[in-house]
Amino acid sequence: MLRVVTFLVVFFAFTLFTLASPLPENGAIAESFEKRVTHTGKGTWYYPGLGNCGYTDSSSDDVVAIAKSRYGSGGNCNQWIAITNTANGKTVYGKTRDSCPSCADGDLDLSPAVFSQIADLDTGVISISWNFMSKSWSP
Repeated sequence: MLRVVTFLVVFFAFTLFTLASPLPENGAIAESFEKRVTHTGKGTWYYPGLGNCGYTDSSSDDVVAIAKSRYGSGGNCNQWIAITNTANGKTVYGKTRDSCPSCADGDLDLSPAVFSQIADLDTGVISISWNFMSKSWSP
């Protein structure tokens, strides 16, 4: 009888500790879902300057312009993006700092610093896949 009581006490104590474990915040769940959305499109390069996010960047900065339709009111400003050249599998990270009026929804305009890490600038246009990193992520 003592063994049964001991077993039950241990079992219920373990169950209570398990149920009391903290759950991830809704924001953490949303960030992980956001990262999983992979977009595809064309990658081109441009000479950055004063972008719509309000920062002046140069060609040596790891910055990206997203399609005007995706830019909206700038909610993705300063958010990092993982960009993969689908032809060679190389991946690079760039920070959203501008909008691209001529880009289709899945296209990105990359600074020369970003583009040159995944393709030669002479290539001009590449096929890419990309996703936003969580808002708190930084390389």
